Amino acid sequence: MDDQMNSILLCINLLLILIIIPVPTVLSQERPMAPALLVFGDSIVDTGNNNMIITTVKADFPPYGRDFQGRQPTGRFSNGRMPSDMIASMLGIKDLLPPYYAPDLEDGDLLTGVSFASAGTGYDNLTAVIAQVFSMWDQLEMHKEYRGKLVAIAGEETADAIIRESPHVVFAGNNDILATYFFSTIRQKTFDLPSYINYLVDAATNFVKELYNLGARRIVVFGLPPLGCVPVSRTVRGGKNRDCVDIYNQAASSFNFELSNSLNQLNVDLSGSRIIYLGIFDGCCGTGEFEASISCNKFSPCTCPESETNKYIFWDAFHPTERAFHIVTAAVQSQLLNVFR
Repeated sequence: MDDQMNSILLCINLLLILIIIPVPTVLSQERPMAPALLVFGDSIVDTGNNNMIITTVKADFPPYGRDFQGRQPTGRFSNGRMPSDMIASMLGIKDLLPPYYAPDLEDGDLLTGVSFASAGTGYDNLTAVIAQVFSMWDQLEMHKEYRGKLVAIAGEETADAIIRESPHVVFAGNNDILATYFFSTIRQKTFDLPSYINYLVDAATNFVKELYNLGARRIVVFGLPPLGCVPVSRTVRGGKNRDCVDIYNQAASSFNFELSNSLNQLNVDLSGSRIIYLGIFDGCCGTGEFEASISCNKFSPCTCPESETNKYIFWDAFHPTERAFHIVTAAVQSQLLNVFR
């Protein structure tokens, strides 16, 4: 009950911020803080890679992108920009981070970074199989291919320097716990919850190790938000009052605790690395109904009214509005910049 009350208070606080306070300005740099930004993970940081594959996990249709440049859907799972874009802007690199599979990608785009992320994926390979999307390990293969393109453009030495000096940002795990473990129950046949969390933490740790082996030295790994308070959880499992689902929040909190400890150890074990765990559990909450991906469309009565989008925390059943993303990104700015210290 205390956890639920804390989550409700956090919601109220964030709603007040949305209504009263202007969107904070992220750090602006005349000179970029890093040569590029490379991003891995799920729909929170996918800027359009799923446009190129056959899957239902897409956001390339209205009303997605309603407040984006040109008011066009781009594959971003929100009404506007995503954390990938905001972090790139924060670092002074560029305003928008393109997807690796963008058909119009140019050499300059590659030199300053891309998103390899794929909505619907997770640290568990089964999660990507179920959603028919790119796995986290597919994204590592993209990174290898990306390095080859950098070498062709700028040479071996410059390519290695870009990878070494650029932040590699990872955001995943939401779909593993919510979709693969709790909603589908497939993994419950072979894992109890503590065992599955350990399995995910091991997978996340191995992913970071592989990034290091590929030349990455600055790595930022986001923890999970309180998954029991996102709209879909409250709608499906929150009962008549649509309460936060405690067991989902406990799973996210446990995953975060174990992941943080594991990453701290990697900082010791991996020479020359700067690995940052970035916790967001205490800054997020959920309101809304049940609409995401193919069920979020211009005919949906649950879509945020166009004139009131900035008053909402969530754009659909899983994903925050651009304004909420911006507030959270700005709030963790100082932590994120620790990767350069």
